[in-house]
Amino acid sequence: MVSVLIVNDQSLQRVGLRMLLAAEPDLTVVGEAASAAEAVGMCSALRPEVVLLDSRLAGTDDIEAIRRIARPAHLPRFLQAPEATTAGGPPPRVLVLTSTTHERHAYAALRAGAAGFLLTNAAPDELTAAIRVVAAGDAAITPTLTRALIDAVREQPTVRPAGQEAGLDTLTERERDVLAAVASGWSNTEIAVRLSIAPTTVKSHVSHILAKIGARARVQAVAFAYESGLIRPAA
Repeated sequence: MVSVLIVNDQSLQRVGLRMLLAAEPDLTVVGEAASAAEAVGMCSALRPEVVLLDSRLAGTDDIEAIRRIARPAHLPRFLQAPEATTAGGPPPRVLVLTSTTHERHAYAALRAGAAGFLLTNAAPDELTAAIRVVAAGDAAITPTLTRALIDAVREQPTVRPAGQEAGLDTLTERERDVLAAVASGWSNTEIAVRLSIAPTTVKSHVSHILAKIGARARVQAVAFAYESGLIRPAA
């Protein structure tokens, strides 16, 4: 059973989402929050597996909330909720519902730890499927937003944060090839064909890459490829 916390400032929409998810035998709504800040405290108490966050709460506050929800261990201890330091288990996965492809905000949210983005006009079965995908540890990002995000990353100046080079050094030569292909926007099937390896092998490489560089989503790996200098913006 996947536990979900709904975050939406519209009460009628919260009710609608609750009814939709309650109809699924493997999904359960453990709580509702009207703001991103409220969701942070509720996550510490309820420990949901997935946080369904409406992007209309967009802004610096919700980016910080995503960081506090998805990456509590990366915060200074004085900023961590007491429950977060003792509850154990993985932090919740954040799935953001967005009405447009606000790639700049989406990029910031993914860097903060969001696990996926889905358009608000998605079909009900697409939403429930996306919740299951992120709960399983994978990323769920609408294809149109994926393309926009890759373009947004390419436009960023190349910056190498401290320790980023060491992360790149942990990758094997084949993993670097796969990461470069991912950063170029290739699908797993395209990577498999171009590198003459099985699609399952590509998926395994991508999983290893994400684990080694500390990323939770494919697009975060794209950002890493540019920031580490593996891929140049002009390429």
